[in-house]
Amino acid sequence: MIIAKNIHKYYGDLEVLKGINLEIKKGEIVSIIGASGAGKTTLLQILGTLDQMSPKTDSSLIINTIKTETLSEKELAKFRNQHIGFIFQFHQLLPEFNAIENVCIPALINNTSKVEAEKRAKELLDFLGLSSRYNHKPNELSGGEQQRVAVARALMNKPAIIFADEPSGNLDSESADNLHNLFFKLREEFGQTFVIVTHNKELADMADRKIEMRDGNIVS
Repeated sequence: MIIAKNIHKYYGDLEVLKGINLEIKKGEIVSIIGASGAGKTTLLQILGTLDQMSPKTDSSLIINTIKTETLSEKELAKFRNQHIGFIFQFHQLLPEFNAIENVCIPALINNTSKVEAEKRAKELLDFLGLSSRYNHKPNELSGGEQQRVAVARALMNKPAIIFADEPSGNLDSESADNLHNLFFKLREEFGQTFVIVTHNKELADMADRKIEMRDGNIVS
């Protein structure tokens, strides 16, 4: 599913990632832990193709058999839209749009018809227990509800992989527990692979595999 080989990242003279090698199998739920500044989010953004690794002759990132560094910027954006979903700590919902409209965005970018997109959005919101929140804007939703809308948006184009960056970091403990259990329910229902950066020990320990980073390296 994901094969990352010798991933480096420099910001000027600062080396943030120091030759990461990592393989993630289809259907795995993998957590990435480590202190602030360890390189977790940088690695997640590179694996999710939101950022590019620093060029090295033997570096590569293969996702779903596609060697991503060979894609043009336009091809990469299309690949990301069709194969990858993202969940962030602060939801990143558009405040002027209601729940259905926020969830539909990835499908509309992919040129799906509005009718099809809204049908899929309603199915996902129903699955996530938000059937009564279709027309509510983010400021009319609780934190947990906003995050579930963000999950529905991430699932919209039926991506193979979901990348989550501190997904429960802004939630109360009950909403966080519900979200953590939801990830496993989604894996069972839809077969997605999850890669989750988290400081939440409970979520990290629930994962199939826990990866610890320190100073730009994987240490366990």
